[in-house]
Amino acid sequence: MREIIPAEIIESKILLLRGRKVILDRDLAALYGVQTKALNQAVKRKVKRFPQDFMFSLTKAEMRNWKSQFVTSKSRP
Repeated sequence: MREIIPAEIIESKILLLRGRKVILDRDLAALYGVQTKALNQAVKRKVKRFPQDFMFSLTKAEMRNWKSQFVTSKSRP
């Protein structure tokens, strides 16, 4: 039996990107206890089960910006 994940942990994984609340695939995979690759493969196999706007890929610029914000927030006391 799986444990219930506290709402605070889930909420801490939610980011605001492109004006939408999202959870990165790696964080969602961790919440489900699977590898990111396995999660992405499962979604691709059953893509018709998900809404069209369920997922999107970050651009290189968005990824750089996200990484720089992540590093900045980690370096603050």
